Amino acid sequence: MTAPPEDFASFYAATWSRLLRTTYAITGDAQLAEDALQTGFSHAYASWGRVRAANDPVAYVRRVAVNAALAQRRRAFMRRELMTEYVPETAHAAGVELDDVWQVVQALPARQRTVIVLRYYEDLSEQQTAEAMGCRLGTVKSQASAALATLRRVLREQSPEGEKA
Repeated sequence: MTAPPEDFASFYAATWSRLLRTTYAITGDAQLAEDALQTGFSHAYASWGRVRAANDPVAYVRRVAVNAALAQRRRAFMRRELMTEYVPETAHAAGVELDDVWQVVQALPARQRTVIVLRYYEDLSEQQTAEAMGCRLGTVKSQASAALATLRRVLREQSPEGEKA
């Protein structure tokens, strides 16, 4: 294989970390996230002339990676509990542990989790999220609404105030 064009190498270096965090937030597994992102970058590399000329090469790679991440999650053998080697550090925000929020996000169905990550972690608009997921704007809105309702309900139940009620 030939060496990548210099601008692809720069693009890769500048965007890998950010997109890896996004795919990790969607998959909840570092190896699956890397696999999905490598798929995105390999597709971009294969069509670099066209991708580079597009308005937003990052959006192209993100969409391919998100689709690859969702496809991985659909496989039956992937529907199992994911083990980690360590417990991540926690952060407090408004009386809620950040780990608790991410655990609830990871428990959401794949499409809802993807919408939450793209809309609120990546700060994409609803339209950009729909484009990244390859779905309609209404789907993004309905999935976000359902996901946020679940997050509110579960986190309220987990909070000390929610347990007293």
